[in-house]
Amino acid sequence: MRTRIGMAVLALALVAGCGTQPPPPPVTVAPVEVTPAGVKDVTAGATQGVDDCNQEASLRPGPLPAPGAMPAGSTMAAIAERGRLIVGVDQNQYLFGYRNPFTGQLEGFDIDIARQLARAIFGDPDRIQFRVVAGSEREAVLQSGDVDVVVRTYSINCERKSKVAFSTVYFYADQKILVRRDSEIRSAADLSGKRACAVSGTTSAAKLYGLDPRPTVLGAPTWTDCLVMLQQGQIDAIGTDGVVLAGLAAQDPNVVVVGPNISVEPYGVGIKQENVDLVRFVNGVLEGMRDNGTWEALYNAHLRSFGPSPGPPPARYRD
Repeated sequence: MRTRIGMAVLALALVAGCGTQPPPPPVTVAPVEVTPAGVKDVTAGATQGVDDCNQEASLRPGPLPAPGAMPAGSTMAAIAERGRLIVGVDQNQYLFGYRNPFTGQLEGFDIDIARQLARAIFGDPDRIQFRVVAGSEREAVLQSGDVDVVVRTYSINCERKSKVAFSTVYFYADQKILVRRDSEIRSAADLSGKRACAVSGTTSAAKLYGLDPRPTVLGAPTWTDCLVMLQQGQIDAIGTDGVVLAGLAAQDPNVVVVGPNISVEPYGVGIKQENVDLVRFVNGVLEGMRDNGTWEALYNAHLRSFGPSPGPPPARYRD
């Protein structure tokens, strides 16, 4: 009994002692908003005229060979011998080239354009290897031969055509602005003194820099990096093609596309300049897609949320 009473008294003393201790001092930690790696200031705008190189014209296709029967000695025959088409794509552009979080597979309008090219060579759209490339890497991976083609919302312009070849236009995109819903920015004219983001090495970054009045332009590795900075208040707007911005807006209901078009961007398939036969082949595939309804089917599968199909862009050839 005495032992039990002693233990009870000791327990009460410990409790009483603990109650007399001062509470720990409060700790305040300020939130840290980390800028994504690789973000840089953009310091140059577009330098070429709108059509001083007949920018949308490409090589006229010849007769399209049957799948599995590529002409001997051609670039397509070399691809067929390798057993797969290597394509530079994006994985961060919802609706055009993105990785499905449920399946882990790349999907989108650009991805299916690439699969049609593989189908035309092999008769099998899955004989393809996707290589994710940054916007600033597109010319480099084509010139080095690391990829056969680039299908990555790749705007055709004269500066790029001096380095790589392009197919005919397979999509027209309107460049616009994305802002937070509580923003007072409603057009490009409101960007004076503001911070705008685009992916480094894109025509979007150059055209933002060329606006008058000019915003402070930041170049990021990916469009999702721009979206993160917009969400954190590190930038005031994102400027790029409306279809890309619509994909970002679909991922965040707190942002909205505003204002009239800044420009119209023609998308083409990028190809190494020396591979003239592959340029003509790709144009033949795109011509077939326009004629047989495949382009419309891909639009309806991926881009129907933008409204009724405008129809495939007509081909322009220079010879």
